[in-house]
Amino acid sequence: MHQLAFKAYGDVTHRTASDQQIEYALFREITHALQNVAQDDDPPPAVWADAIDRNLQLWTLLSVDLMNDENQLDAGLRVSFINLAESVRRISYSVLGGRAEISELVDINETIMEGLSAQQGEAA
Repeated sequence: MHQLAFKAYGDVTHRTASDQQIEYALFREITHALQNVAQDDDPPPAVWADAIDRNLQLWTLLSVDLMNDENQLDAGLRVSFINLAESVRRISYSVLGGRAEISELVDINETIMEGLSAQQGEAA
């Protein structure tokens, strides 16, 4: 994950050290953009689409990493996260089509951030 994240979001890696911290920082940054769009009554279409696209890119990177044989997560957990990534993709297109709320994506990301935060606490 570290190498893929660095390629896509190199600037964030300068502020963090571990893979979990990088992942958390990426989720925080992208979730914040989604929240800003959700709170704006009439967000500019480019800002709205960019926030959703960045979230999709993050979940695509995670999916690629999860499919890598070198990924050390439990196989069952990897499958669950890949399925969640697919759900994020479907929800994202529903949001873009006006059939879902962006808050659904925010909720998913916040749940992942809570898990990453708990992992960081256990490692400390």
